[in-house]
Amino acid sequence: MGYLYLALAIFFELVGTVFLKLSDGMSHIGYTISTFVAYGICFVVFSLSLKTVPLNIAYATWSGVGVIFAALLSFVLFHESISIPSALGILLIVIGVILCHMF
Repeated sequence: MGYLYLALAIFFELVGTVFLKLSDGMSHIGYTISTFVAYGICFVVFSLSLKTVPLNIAYATWSGVGVIFAALLSFVLFHESISIPSALGILLIVIGVILCHMF
């Protein structure tokens, strides 16, 4: 169940990040409120995941998967480019998350 909560935390963190981008510096109240709601849900379910998933694994997974999907969402939704150095950095994050899970 802990990993399900972790997946939900990642999902709501990504939703909050997209709303944060759409809020345009928190100048659009609807997106701003949605950002706070999504991040609030994210932190609640992340805390629930920590009941069974070790903090180092949970945080590495949360941040690593979040970075990967945030980059993909920025590319798909906002047509932002991903440079080769950025892609390499994301790849290194993936490797780090895998290493955390293996050891």
